[in-house]
Amino acid sequence: MKKLWICCLAGMALAACNAGNTKKELVNGVWQAKLHRADGADIVFNFDVKDSLGKKVLYVINSSDRLLVDDITVTGDSVFIKMPFFDSEFKAQLTGDGKLEGQWIRHLADKDASIPFTAVPNTAERFKPGKPATTQVTGRWVTQFLDKDKSSDAIGEFKQTGEVVHGTFLTSTGDYRFLDGIMDGDTLRLSTFDGSHAYYFTAVVGKDSITNGRFYAGIGDHQETWTAVRNDSAKLPDERTLATVKPGQSRLNFTFPDLNGNKVSINDDRFKNKVVVITLMGSWCPNCMDETGFLSNWYKKNKDRGVEVIGLAYERTTDFEKSKKSLTGFLTRFDVTYPVLITGVTPADPEKGEKTLPQLTGIKGFPTTIFIDKKGNVKEVHTGFSGPGTGEHFEQFKADFDRLISSLLAES
Repeated sequence: MKKLWICCLAGMALAACNAGNTKKELVNGVWQAKLHRADGADIVFNFDVKDSLGKKVLYVINSSDRLLVDDITVTGDSVFIKMPFFDSEFKAQLTGDGKLEGQWIRHLADKDASIPFTAVPNTAERFKPGKPATTQVTGRWVTQFLDKDKSSDAIGEFKQTGEVVHGTFLTSTGDYRFLDGIMDGDTLRLSTFDGSHAYYFTAVVGKDSITNGRFYAGIGDHQETWTAVRNDSAKLPDERTLATVKPGQSRLNFTFPDLNGNKVSINDDRFKNKVVVITLMGSWCPNCMDETGFLSNWYKKNKDRGVEVIGLAYERTTDFEKSKKSLTGFLTRFDVTYPVLITGVTPADPEKGEKTLPQLTGIKGFPTTIFIDKKGNVKEVHTGFSGPGTGEHFEQFKADFDRLISSLLAES
């Protein structure tokens, strides 16, 4: 009996030792993550952890979009995840039960902002289903957001399959990218996260109206109310009318440094007698990310046709070196081979148009795309961008873009 008791004690000690040495690991598979706002409106998203070439990578999941994040450091139980764009990161620890707890941090121009973050492994659902869907949100909705006494208009486009809902909001200056969620009875729940956008939408859906809408955005306490009315023929204002060239000023005249400090001018020989596409963008801008991805691939395939692309960057700081740092990773990810110039003017500057492109009636949003013919004249100015999250609108954009370029190239 004494021998058996000693064996039991030894076994218990070994088990305790093994329990104490349990390895904490960032396990592969789909995780459910939450950004915990102070008002309780958690912003939920999913990511998929994988092994790649001997290291961990993850893909942030929003509907059909998979955003690769490949800058991950795991040291003991500490996990550091640097987002590829928008200068944000996660600093977290693995808990005893394999979860992540920490902070999402955004590095803004003049300060850092953070919000508590948790993530649970092996949880593919975004929102926990409650009741079966009792209404259908598929379609197009004329939407109004109300922020205190200020309103803004959008068009919501959604597709529902069972309880699952995907969609976006279209606005005159761009879209809300990939929204992902569910119908819970008659309640719509949608969210998205990409390192900049951190959004959560909820509302009650009726047959032809959406009411009691709430829109929660970002790290702070910002929220808006929203309502919508079904209208499958709704359209946004023509993007070519929001910003135009001033009468008699159809030729642009600018010179800015590229990332190496070399001055580049629209009047350089490189751009003469060519069709030139100019994109007004910033590394902080999710819609600019979508447009840059499109333009980079398009330029490689079409540059030999006599087309050039120039990016004019409006970063959140006037400091050249800080702007360069923000842009470098952004442009590297999309393998951008056309020149991108640093304007030294921030997007928040109310005089940004006059300081950089005084020939325009203004800069109404980012991105803005300017098309210049072979004679150096501005032919069209397009405000905003309908990215891949907009589905058929993105396909229509690509067709219209190719048509316009081809017509400008055909001009003598």
